[in-house]
Amino acid sequence: MLLFAPPQSTCPYHEPAAYSIAKSLNMDPILNLTGQPRYFTILDMIVHKSKAFWIGGSIFGLTFAVLFMIRLGILANLLSRPRTLSLESIHTVAERESWMNIFQNERKIGFSHIRFYEDTTGYRLNETVQMRINTMGMIQDINLNTKSLLNTDFTLQEVNFAISSGRFRFSVRGAVDGNILRLTTESAGSSRQLEIPVQGKTYLINSIMGAVATTDLQPGDKYVFNIFDPSSMGQAEVIAEVIGREIIDIRGLNEPTTKISLNFKGVSQLAWIGKEGDILKEKGLLGISLVKTERKDALDGLAIESSQDLTKIASVAANITLDNIDALEKLKVKIQGISSEKLQLQGGRQTFDGQVLTVKKEALTNLASEIRTENLAALEKFFLKPGPFIQSDNQRILDQAREILKDKPDAPPLIRARMLLDWVHTHIKKRPVLSLPDALSTLENRVGDCNEHAVLLAALARAAGIPARIEAGLVYLKGRFYYHAWNLLYLGKWITADSLFGQLPADVSHLRFATGSPEQQLDLMGIIGRVQLTIIE
Repeated sequence: MLLFAPPQSTCPYHEPAAYSIAKSLNMDPILNLTGQPRYFTILDMIVHKSKAFWIGGSIFGLTFAVLFMIRLGILANLLSRPRTLSLESIHTVAERESWMNIFQNERKIGFSHIRFYEDTTGYRLNETVQMRINTMGMIQDINLNTKSLLNTDFTLQEVNFAISSGRFRFSVRGAVDGNILRLTTESAGSSRQLEIPVQGKTYLINSIMGAVATTDLQPGDKYVFNIFDPSSMGQAEVIAEVIGREIIDIRGLNEPTTKISLNFKGVSQLAWIGKEGDILKEKGLLGISLVKTERKDALDGLAIESSQDLTKIASVAANITLDNIDALEKLKVKIQGISSEKLQLQGGRQTFDGQVLTVKKEALTNLASEIRTENLAALEKFFLKPGPFIQSDNQRILDQAREILKDKPDAPPLIRARMLLDWVHTHIKKRPVLSLPDALSTLENRVGDCNEHAVLLAALARAAGIPARIEAGLVYLKGRFYYHAWNLLYLGKWITADSLFGQLPADVSHLRFATGSPEQQLDLMGIIGRVQLTIIE
């Protein structure tokens, strides 16, 4: 599930809580775009020189999780406090195999195949998803594979997850050991071991509906699940609510179903379960839906079409044109259509009053002449640590940082930060990448959009002793605001940096909505398709 990462310092916005969450999960507080949530394959095409093309993959850092959640995932509804699913309420489940077409506004863009069968200690649940996605005019394919071993109550025993597109591949495997989930990640030939504390019974996202479907569903029933998402390596509490009975058309037949209402971080999802307990249809964000079909129909026509341009669909129109953004010192924007409660709009260079967000460009004055780790506060020390997607302790990352700074290894932090930013801006080809962004793969493949630029700069900066974090939100370009990711570097105080655009500080059209743990980054999903912006100054 895509994407989709943060604590006390000169940036006072809601970070102590984020820091404690991330620390308790032993996780790196980054935007996991990765999202949602993202898709994959780099086509050998001529790169447009437009910034719009460069940020094409950024929406997937936010929606990767959403698109996963529809089939691999989510099926959640964070409403009231429901009951947990007891083992006694689950009926015996027969072996099952299911094929589903994936559509985006009635256009077929892929398929999913799931196989469920009994094992000596529980159940095996294997799922394959293939999709063809359009982002900023580039057609890219993604392949996702999840193999899991579940207990008899559908809780997680073991998981093996892989996502690939073109030259990019990321995988995670692991098993629950008491109250610890022990994981191994693989990326660019390098592996990393992680231990994540789990909170009670833990489910995979794509096992939730299987668990719900085996119970006697009654309208108004709600079930709570603590899920582990292998694409973000995060945990979240999700809830499924039974809405009622409904007859739907599936391949020309009227099928009686039980309708499930799903909502995660404000994102509405729907699922229809057939009388045999199989999922017949799912529907979610950006016009994405899944419909049960037969094997032949699922495999036919995959190469015909891609999705509509999801980056453009998710972007937000501006009311006026902004010229010469780099020269602007301040920007005021009225934000409507969404709740700001969980968004991190206040703090640092941003102030939020009522519905008005004001962004002021930072002055590069009163910065540190050097950074000594022992003198840093807890927040800054935390953002020096490596993580599963920011592998700043990997030898290749360390060597590259050292090579970039070899002529000025003892220069002030601002100069070294500019050298690192300029290197990433110059050496990473600017193409949309639909994959889980990680620094090591980006360094190896030398290609990526804003997500890859952000994780690589964060890793190089940390390797060079400069605390670095990732922020996410919207950025202005040619009459619209697009979802985007960039960095915050600690240079004696926190300064924005955008290695995709080559900016330090970043221009004031970078509107931060989220920073922090993967759970917090997912809050952005609730604004997609809803947020309205009015530039007022």
